[in-house]
Amino acid sequence: MTTFDAVLSDLDGVIRQFDHEEQEAIEARYGLPLMKTALRPDLILPPTVGKMSEREWLAAVAAELGGTEDALRAVEEFREQRFWVDEEVRKLLAKAQERVPLIIVTNAMDTLDEHLDRIGLTYFADAVVSSAKVGVAKPDPRIYILAAELAGVAPERCLFIDDRLENVEAARRLGMTGVHFRSAEDLVPILA
Repeated sequence: MTTFDAVLSDLDGVIRQFDHEEQEAIEARYGLPLMKTALRPDLILPPTVGKMSEREWLAAVAAELGGTEDALRAVEEFREQRFWVDEEVRKLLAKAQERVPLIIVTNAMDTLDEHLDRIGLTYFADAVVSSAKVGVAKPDPRIYILAAELAGVAPERCLFIDDRLENVEAARRLGMTGVHFRSAEDLVPILA
């Protein structure tokens, strides 16, 4: 059995979930490639490393989509889409946190604190490493090292959980135990 002295977990796609059908419905309603545009590396990276606010990013996405009224409405609906906590994942992580530190490591924007507050996670983890605050984003190894330092353990003593395989592989290159998250069942054998 794998042992570890800290759990480092991604937020989006692991703890916090979004309604992907709602995203698709917004795209269909306006006939715009909203998600492909919003997540384009040249648009998403600046706010993710703190060089642009979420508002500025949304304005840039709307401009890329043509700057029309439909583009502005689609972007606003995207910003307002609902998100929620996967309660099964929260319980598993809380159980692990009884034994070891839990650090959230997330590629986020300047609105992260507001979002954590909205879903009741402000004080859930022992610490949060936000890419927008530290200026580096996963899969850059520096963000993993910062998280391990906050946990007070060596990288090779960390369990890292993420829904993006490239981020898990980057953690593994540092010697961390990596779990590629697809559902809460992926965490049961290692956290329960």
